[in-house]
This record gives sequence, C-alpha cells and structure tokens, in this order.
Amino acid sequence: MKFLVIGDIVGRPGRVIVERELMKLRQERGIDLVVANCENAAGGAGVTPRIADDLFRCGVDVLTSGNHVWRKKEAYELLKLDPRVIRPANYPDGAPGAGSAIVETLDGAKVGVLNLMGRVFMEPLDCPFRAAERELNRLKMVTSVIIVDMHAEATSEKVAMGWFLDGKVSCVFGTHTHIPTADERILPKGTAVITDVGMTGPYDSVIGRRVDQILERFLSSLPMRSEVAEGNVQLRGLLVEVHPKTGKALSVERITRVIDGAIRDTGD
Repeated sequence: MKFLVIGDIVGRPGRVIVERELMKLRQERGIDLVVANCENAAGGAGVTPRIADDLFRCGVDVLTSGNHVWRKKEAYELLKLDPRVIRPANYPDGAPGAGSAIVETLDGAKVGVLNLMGRVFMEPLDCPFRAAERELNRLKMVTSVIIVDMHAEATSEKVAMGWFLDGKVSCVFGTHTHIPTADERILPKGTAVITDVGMTGPYDSVIGRRVDQILERFLSSLPMRSEVAEGNVQLRGLLVEVHPKTGKALSVERITRVIDGAIRDTGD
C-alpha cells in the first residue's frame, strides 16, 4: 500500500497546485490514499466547506488541521459534519469535530488517520502523547495502518513523537512550520518519520506570506497585514509504502512538484 501525506496547503496557490498535480501524481506513483493538512487553505488561515470539497475532488482523502483551523467560523460546522476533516485529538472535550478518522482505500483497505498538536511554543492543550495512546487503542482495533500528523512548532517535540510511536503507527509526519526538512527515514521498529514535510504553496515567501510585509513587521515590530505570496508554487509531500497487514513502513520518499508562474491569492 502506498500513501502520500501533503504539508500545509497555503491559500489559493497551494490549492491550485494540488488541483493541477495531485491526480497525475496518484496515477504515476500508484498512490492508494492521500492525507493533506488544510489549516491554511482559505486565504492563508482556516478552511471552509467549499474549499474542503474542492480538495476532496482533487484527490485528497483526509484533511488534517491544527491551531489555525478555527480562523474561519464555517470550520466549526464542517468539523462536526464531515468525518474526513479532523482537528488535533488533544483539544479539550467539547471542541467541535474529531481527532482521528478511519477511511477506506478504493480496494477496501482500512487506514487510520490521527491528528495531534504540540504544546511547546503553542497553546497549552492536553498532552499529545497521552492523547495518541488513547486514540491508538481505538484505531488499532480496526487497522494496523495508521498515519499521524504531528502539528507542532518545536522540532524536538515532533521527533520525540516519532520515537514515542515507533512500531505503533505507519508514519508520523510533521506540519505547521512550513519549512521542509531532509530527515525522512524509517525508525528501527518500522515507523516512517519526517520532522516537517513542508508547506504546499508559494516558496518565494516567508512561510507562505509576502516577503515585503513580513520584513516590515520584523523591522518595525508593528502590526502588519500579511498576505499570501504568489511565486514559486510547490507541492511538498512524503510518499510512504507500507506492508498492508503489519502497517510497517517499507520505503519513504520526499515528493516535490513545481508549477511555473505566479498564482495570486483571492483571499478565500
């Protein structure tokens, strides 16, 4: 079984490259399942039902998220109504939606997807490690193929989660910081890991935002509007092949696709 995980989709540029490249990529590489992080898909912050539907039509099977998913009020109902869109499992009880999902590939194989969020330099949520243990007790009753989006700021926390879940899940991929790392590997007990898969969006930017506006913010320390950038749009992902029965990773490969020209964000 092969699955592709895609880093934070940023604004319209990120959505456009997913629309243009994902179906071709699925066919070329024989991909059975695609998981993508959507927390920045709507104008660079948040997600809406329409955008989620567009991404599903483009070939994404499950949408994970993070702390920015709440930036659009429409996301509250989306998380309640669509089990394919999940938020970090370690949000307190009462948060809309679920922190994990079980989906089927076209050939009927079941796959679990778990979303977690770190606490270092982020909101003081419940412990992601304990939340992972709790969710895995349920997911493992259904499938041995489990994919984890660890949405976190600190590389140490992401790497620690990989080691914590080694042998318990098929893959732990980091999101949130938008900068792709080159440390993809398979840990000793069979879990594929990468500290950050990188964003899917404009790389002539500061983590997806216009360079001039971000520089002005750093130089002045004043509040400054930060719009989604336009150029050097890339899709960043991690392709993982796993044994369908054991869930152990067999191979791991970073994936990059680039489209020419600038793509302007429309704010939606």
